[in-house]
Amino acid sequence: MALLPQYKQDFLQAAIKGGALRFGNYELKSGRMSPYFFNAGDFFTLELHVPLADAYAQTIVAEAPEFDVIFGPAYKGIPLAATVLYALGRLDFNRYRNAAYSYDRKEAKDHGEGGTIVGSPLKGKRVLIIDDVVSAGTAKRQAIEMIRAQGGTVVGIVIALDRQETLPDGDGKTSAIGQLQKEHNIPILAIVKLNDIIAAGTKGFISDPDVLQKIQAYREKYGASE
Repeated sequence: MALLPQYKQDFLQAAIKGGALRFGNYELKSGRMSPYFFNAGDFFTLELHVPLADAYAQTIVAEAPEFDVIFGPAYKGIPLAATVLYALGRLDFNRYRNAAYSYDRKEAKDHGEGGTIVGSPLKGKRVLIIDDVVSAGTAKRQAIEMIRAQGGTVVGIVIALDRQETLPDGDGKTSAIGQLQKEHNIPILAIVKLNDIIAAGTKGFISDPDVLQKIQAYREKYGASE
């Protein structure tokens, strides 16, 4: 397999170095025992956040449909929306100069500007949702409903990691991302997929061969084909 693009390599190196991507034995909400765990909330230093924001921006430039607003669902999506918009400006300011960002409040504000949306209004806008992962997809469905209720049109979702695994109570072949794509007919893009982690692992990104073997076995057992 060809070496991953540099921004994906930088993202994975930062994730492993900073502990956002960890290896071991982790029980997921589904009850499955996973040999790896990812938490974008651990990219909280500048050294780690820069490659994260740049990787999101590079993914958007390369793969995302045209959009007007980046929407970050509370809470992890909030800093992502702002920093990724800035990173897009550094990559291609003229293309994205009129793009905006917004996010939601968990509780509606009943004073000042009020409401549940902070930042750009969504009415009549093409909206790109940005977040860390898709687990069961519940939070993304809520974000889609919220944006539509505000008069916006969701054109896609961008996440950091696609675990490429089947839903625990699904058909044995469809992932949460695959299910969302079927329901809403929108692209869901990821900086990296589990297959990318495995490919990078064979190139030395994962130093322990036993860890790599466990991840490969997990992919074989729970891997989604859709």
